[in-house]
Amino acid sequence: MSQSSVGRVFGKRTKQHTIILASGDQIRHWTVRPWMLGVTASVLAVFAIGYLLGTTYLVLRDDLIGAAMARQAHMQHAYEDRIASLRSQVDRITSRQLLDQQLMDDKMTRLLEQQAMLSTRHGRLDMLLKRAEIVEFVPEQIPVPTARPDQADVAKPLRRADTPVEGKSARLEPAVEDTQIRTGKLAFAAPPARQAETIFDNVIGTLNTIEQEQFKKVQVLTSNAYQNAETIRSILLQTGIPANLQNAVGGPFISAEKPSAFDSSLNHLGDALETLEQAKSLARQVPVAHPVPNHPVSSRFGKRKDPFFKRLAHHAGIDFKTPYGQSIFSTGNGKVVKAGRKGGYGKMIEIDHGNGITTRYAHLSRIQVKVGETVEAGDRIGAAGSTGRSTGPHLHYEIRLNNVAVNPQRFLTAGEQLSNYL
Repeated sequence: MSQSSVGRVFGKRTKQHTIILASGDQIRHWTVRPWMLGVTASVLAVFAIGYLLGTTYLVLRDDLIGAAMARQAHMQHAYEDRIASLRSQVDRITSRQLLDQQLMDDKMTRLLEQQAMLSTRHGRLDMLLKRAEIVEFVPEQIPVPTARPDQADVAKPLRRADTPVEGKSARLEPAVEDTQIRTGKLAFAAPPARQAETIFDNVIGTLNTIEQEQFKKVQVLTSNAYQNAETIRSILLQTGIPANLQNAVGGPFISAEKPSAFDSSLNHLGDALETLEQAKSLARQVPVAHPVPNHPVSSRFGKRKDPFFKRLAHHAGIDFKTPYGQSIFSTGNGKVVKAGRKGGYGKMIEIDHGNGITTRYAHLSRIQVKVGETVEAGDRIGAAGSTGRSTGPHLHYEIRLNNVAVNPQRFLTAGEQLSNYL
């Protein structure tokens, strides 16, 4: 071991530097250690380096500020160019929206006009069908145009904040993300105008379909009305009523291609219903109903053996076997011209139905109408009996055309055929 190391361990210790301050009777001293010197040197070095860096910054500051301002100006110009591009896109989209709005307004106008037309037709059809007592082909509800779509919902480049922040008023916020602005492109969703246009087209198509169906149904109803009137006319002809008492039926064909085709078809439907009503009115006046329903015929019209003289004689009507007091009903609309006793008829009622047609109800036990009274088909007018030239309770029913007795069976058969039309 060297002498120096032995001296450090076993010899005298190195003396420490001490700083002593004396003030009167007070004495203070500090021992200066090596680490304190190191710390002091380090602090002085840090301050020196900071001073040098500050001096360098002050020298180079103008260059740094100029570079920062140039970079900021470049970024500002870039953002202005992108904002101009976005405004151009917004203007194009707004123009397209205005055009779409104008198209939708035109379609809405046409839709409302068509709806108003269908509503008017519905009113006319309702009146005509009430006359015809047929309503099954009229649509229960006419389609109503959907509400006009709000143009503000078509495209929204700006939107209002849904909930204002506390202490801040509502503001307009960008509807696009910052990344879209940085790229200079806007990603707008497809405008709902196309969807609204599709809805309008569907509604208009539905209205057109309903219009065509109405037109076809009106034509079918017109044809059926004329056909029913013709059928009633042909059935009445079988009774022997002269053809000149009945109106002619039929109507022209109206093409659906003409602008006023539907109005013309409604006019012809009205004419057809009027013709049908006239035919029905005539049929109601003609005595085609049954005077005593569900009762059998005991003696028919024509030659038969007289019950009193037992030889052939002409029977001017039909006898119905009925119990005493059975209700008797008028077989058609008319006016009572006789109500009382008349020779072999006994108690008799005679009704004038117009056009030279009269009916007689004989051998009654009771008369329940008066002369001059107006009756309708199905009205009770008396009760069956056995008055006059009779061998028992029954009804003698007689029909006369221009005061000539005709076979009532033809009228009863016609009544059965006309029951579905009246």
